Amino acid sequence: MSRPIHFRLSGRLSAGLALGATAIATAFAAGPSQATTTGVPVPGADAPTAVQPGISAAALPGAVPFGTTPPSTPETVSFVLREQNLPQLERAVEHGVRDYLSVSEFARGYGQSPDSIGQLTSYLAAYGISTQVYPDDVDVVATGTAAEFDAALSVQQKQYHVPEQHGKDGTAAIPAQNVHGTAQSPLLPFHIARSVLSVLGLTNYGPFGSQAVHVDASIVAPQAGSTNGCLALTGLPGACHLPSDYASTYGLSALYAKGATGAGRTEAIVTLAALDPGAPQYFWQNVAHTPASSRTVNVINVDGGPGAPSYASNSAETDLDTEQAGALAPGANVIVYQAPNSDSGFADAFFYAASQNTADAVSTSWLESETYLQALIAAGAESASYEPAFDEAFLEMAAQGQSGFAPAGDQAAYAASADLGTTNLSVDASGDSPYITAAGGTTLPWSGQLSGPGGTATVTVPAQRTWGWDYLWGAISTVAGIPLPAAAGGNIGGTGGGFSAIEPSPAYQQDVPGTHTYHAVEYLIPENEQLVGKTSLTEPNQWNFSAAPTVTEDPASGRAVPDVSADADPYSGYLIYAPSFGDVGHPLLEGGWGGTSFVAPQFSGSTAVIDSLLRHRVGFWNPAIYAFATGPGSPFTPIEQAGTGSDNLYYTGNPGQPYNPGSGLGYPDFGKLAADYASGSRG
Repeated sequence: MSRPIHFRLSGRLSAGLALGATAIATAFAAGPSQATTTGVPVPGADAPTAVQPGISAAALPGAVPFGTTPPSTPETVSFVLREQNLPQLERAVEHGVRDYLSVSEFARGYGQSPDSIGQLTSYLAAYGISTQVYPDDVDVVATGTAAEFDAALSVQQKQYHVPEQHGKDGTAAIPAQNVHGTAQSPLLPFHIARSVLSVLGLTNYGPFGSQAVHVDASIVAPQAGSTNGCLALTGLPGACHLPSDYASTYGLSALYAKGATGAGRTEAIVTLAALDPGAPQYFWQNVAHTPASSRTVNVINVDGGPGAPSYASNSAETDLDTEQAGALAPGANVIVYQAPNSDSGFADAFFYAASQNTADAVSTSWLESETYLQALIAAGAESASYEPAFDEAFLEMAAQGQSGFAPAGDQAAYAASADLGTTNLSVDASGDSPYITAAGGTTLPWSGQLSGPGGTATVTVPAQRTWGWDYLWGAISTVAGIPLPAAAGGNIGGTGGGFSAIEPSPAYQQDVPGTHTYHAVEYLIPENEQLVGKTSLTEPNQWNFSAAPTVTEDPASGRAVPDVSADADPYSGYLIYAPSFGDVGHPLLEGGWGGTSFVAPQFSGSTAVIDSLLRHRVGFWNPAIYAFATGPGSPFTPIEQAGTGSDNLYYTGNPGQPYNPGSGLGYPDFGKLAADYASGSRG
């Protein structure tokens, strides 16, 4: 092992972190202004009772108040109710639902009672607030003014300026925002509060970022004479893959040969940025050259929608999701549920997709790290019921037979390095939920040259591997003329993966070898643990670097992610067509894009094809795919190699075992997967 070299995370080559090491001391400095009350009064009393709030703008890093929220400010606030018979529902989903429920059946079995809902809606109506009860009897969306919500919930909302949270390693920044919010926990009468899991939407802060990642254009030259931004040798010969390449690589073409195109099926995108009108249709016709069909693309604005398409709001993320999902299932209809970038908007979009129950498969590409959530909760800036609220939406989807997919993230084993600036191991939400399939990333074989002020370097990836940019560090050090530790610290890219610190291990992972042990190569050794602002959370914010780590083996607990993987590395990546690229002078068709945000919609499109072949929904993947992977003739190829040749900068393969937390069960063969589903096990 080489001698460790000390460096700070902020001493990086690429773009800045959301909260770099120098910002850790002041992050969440305000702390909780009012502690969240988790207890309830003695039953029978009807005292005002605190309910779990969503994001508190007052406790966000760097937030500065500048006045009281104008009383007439229109607001949408979501009351996520507690699902009844929850342990029974969780057991059923984790073991595999066979008899799918309709929305009305779900509401009767697991939604709140009409009396409880009526009490809430009547109470809010008395303050002039109107409500929409979703058909699942779980989500109640209320609209009114700031003054009305202040009175109904016994809070005082103020205006806050929240500074920009910088992006890192090719990911988008979260822009500076002026928002409304409150530092107080909302109050409801006890007889109403006991049925409410969480109140989301008392701030309109947009906390979520796109997970699309681009190659470093400073070391990769565009193809000479190209008008579409594709990158090729002398840059990257394989960074402009089409959906047809994905279909060939992962066996989906075998299903096309049987006439399966997704016809008669519907897939949905849940997103927080507006779709560029006409973008997916242009991509399908002129770039992907998918067969013409009579399918529909239906855009539904949830909670009023996210506003106009733009580069700044990451409309390209919505474009790529729709393009990839639709191209892989050319016969399937597509619904785009687009919501405001807020915790309430994100949750409502999932509940809307579940309550409509039109989509057979649903994917999203927006997330944040678990450690960021833990810090927000510790600071009083986010609700402890945030993840349970999303779990409820995913549970409903699974009970109804809707397949759900979320990205595992793109900052390798260090998800929090992008949004919190800490250097601990962390995974991303909502891919950490036991009730959704977490889509991880691989790197396809490629060979090419990088060039820069320090010279040129050849990079070769001989076989499909777990995506981790350690294979690029030596080349970047050479071409950029910087030390190897700086190249490593500035390029923390790779598939998210590891073990949840929030969600427990689900039943379908309990007896699967590799889900409770791991092999690791620790290039980056976390150190300098400090309190995160004025919270009780302690995390490191620096790394030591080891150029040649040895392989270690240890036990682990918690929900293991990802579940299954496919190509996500932008250096072996894809094309995006996005009219909003023109906002900043980029080509509208650009190559060299990747991220696990590609894989989630690709799995959704692939599911629509399988569903059309089998003429029924296959439902929530996970109980079935873990059973398939541990049986004879697994439809997945595990990436078992242990060592620095295949890792996500920490987790590597588990030799001889079907699962590892770098790439999950491996990459799929959809022909085999469809055959396994056809054999009678629907999950």
